[in-house]
Amino acid sequence: MAAIAVALVKLAFFPDAPQADASLQPTGTISEPQVQVERASIRNDVVLAGTVGPVPAVAIKATANGTVDEVFVKPGQVVGQGDVLFDIKVVDEPVETTTVGPDGVPIVSLGQPGHHFEKVLAPTSGVLVGFDVLSEQPMAVGQAAGRVAPPSFEVSAPLGAEQQYRLTQMPTEAEVVIAGGPAPFSCTSLTISTTDVAAGDDADTAAAGAAGGAPGSATVRCSVPAEVKVFSGLTAQVTIAAGSADDVLAVPTTAVEGGAETGVVWLVGDDGEGAEHPVTLGLTDGVNVQIVDGLAEGDAVLQFVPGAPAQPDCEMDPAACGGMVMGLGK
Repeated sequence: MAAIAVALVKLAFFPDAPQADASLQPTGTISEPQVQVERASIRNDVVLAGTVGPVPAVAIKATANGTVDEVFVKPGQVVGQGDVLFDIKVVDEPVETTTVGPDGVPIVSLGQPGHHFEKVLAPTSGVLVGFDVLSEQPMAVGQAAGRVAPPSFEVSAPLGAEQQYRLTQMPTEAEVVIAGGPAPFSCTSLTISTTDVAAGDDADTAAAGAAGGAPGSATVRCSVPAEVKVFSGLTAQVTIAAGSADDVLAVPTTAVEGGAETGVVWLVGDDGEGAEHPVTLGLTDGVNVQIVDGLAEGDAVLQFVPGAPAQPDCEMDPAACGGMVMGLGK
C-alpha cells in the first residue's frame, strides 16, 4: 500500500518531463494577413505644412558696361515695375570710315568717340532696398545695384520626393488655411522649385530655398492674394488637389512595393501563398492606391509587402499616417 501511495504522489506532482514539454509545443500555423482588391473613391490631395513669408526681393542688375550718368530714385522709395531707376553712359567705339584721296588712294580714318545711354528699370513693384548707386560709378553688365522688395506675401512649404510622385500634373494653385487666420483661400501662381535652382538666383531667393529643406529637395511656393491679410511667420496648411477617381480598384499602399506608375503585389494563390505580381498604379491618397491594371476585383493579396517595416495602425493612430485615413469602400 505504501508503494502505491508513493506512485500516486509521483504522478500527481512530478509528471514525466517529455509529456510536459510536448504540451508546450505550438500546434497552430501563422498566416500572413490578406486584403481583397475592392472598389473605392480616391481623392489625391497632397497636404503640406507651410509658412507665410514676404515675397523674396528681386535683384536690380546693370544692363551695360559704363558709368552711372544719373540716378532718378532714392533708397527706400516705392517704385513700380518698369520705372527708370538710373541710366548708364556707354562709350561707343569710334567708327572707321574710308575715303578716297586726290590721288585716288583710299584713306582710312577713325571718327570721334561717341556715347549713348542705357536705362536700368525696376524689375518689379516694391520698395528699394540695398540701393546705393552713385553718379559716375563704374558699372558692368549683370552687376547688382540693389533689390526691389515687393509689398506682398507668399506661402512656402517643403515637398518630399514621394509627394512629388503624387503630382501627376503641374498644379497652378492650392488651398491655404492659416492657423487662427482668415477663411481658406486660393493661393495662386504656384511654383515648384529645388533649393539648388533657387541658390543660383540671388541671396534672398537662395535663403528662401534653403528654408524649404536639404539641397536638392523641392519647395512649393504660391502667392497670397492682395486682399487677404496675413503676417510673416504664420503657419499654414497647404492642400494641393492632384486629382480624384471614383469607383476604381484599389488596395492599401502597404500591399504594394513601388508607389508611382508601376509596382508589385503578392497575389495569393489557391495554396494560400503569395507570389510576386506586377501591377500598373494610378492615383493614391497616401493610404490606398488605385490599381489600373494587373488585378481584378476580389483578388486577394498580402496586406504587407514581405520584409517591409511594420506599418502603423492608421485607424488607431491617424497622425502616424499623416492624418489621412480613407478606408476602402465598395
